[in-house]
Parts: sequence; structure tokens; C-alpha cells
Amino acid sequence: MIKAVVEFHVKDGCVKSFREISLANAASSIKEPGISGFDVLQRLDDETKFVFIESYLTADDQLKHRETAHYKKWKGLMENMLAEPRVNVKYNVLNG
Repeated sequence: MIKAVVEFHVKDGCVKSFREISLANAASSIKEPGISGFDVLQRLDDETKFVFIESYLTADDQLKHRETAHYKKWKGLMENMLAEPRVNVKYNVLNG
């Protein structure tokens, strides 16, 4: 299993829109056969900071995810909402 931890810093005026499109993307993503979890987190102390924790059965499943219509729509909408580039780190799950 692969976990992707993705950090986002969103522009002040875009927080509500980013949250909405990200929750819609997560709801569609979790229906994909290769995804076992897709959490969207928002920091308590800074509402402009978000973290996604995405769980993929294989690395190939993450690549397939990036080809879906809902991901491409989300990506196209969110890119102009970011205050800085997102940070994406992948991990191997050792105890799962």
C-alpha cells in the first residue's frame, strides 16, 4: 500500500471553494477500485492549510487516479487557488 500525503496552502479568498471542490474530488476518488482511503484535512489553527492523505493499493493505482475526469477537473480548478505549490510526499505502509 502507498500513502500520499499532500499539503496545500490556499489563498485567503479561496478557502471555501477549495474545500468544496476537494471534498467532491475525494467523494469520487474513494469510489475508485485502487483507492482505500482519501482524507481531506483542514488545519484548526490556519484555515488556509489543508492536507490530503490518500491511500492507494499500488503505485499504479495513483497513476490511474490522475487520469480520471474528476481528478482532472479538480486539478484545473484548484491550481489558481494555491498561495504556493503543493507538497506531495509518498510513503510505503510498513504495517498494513
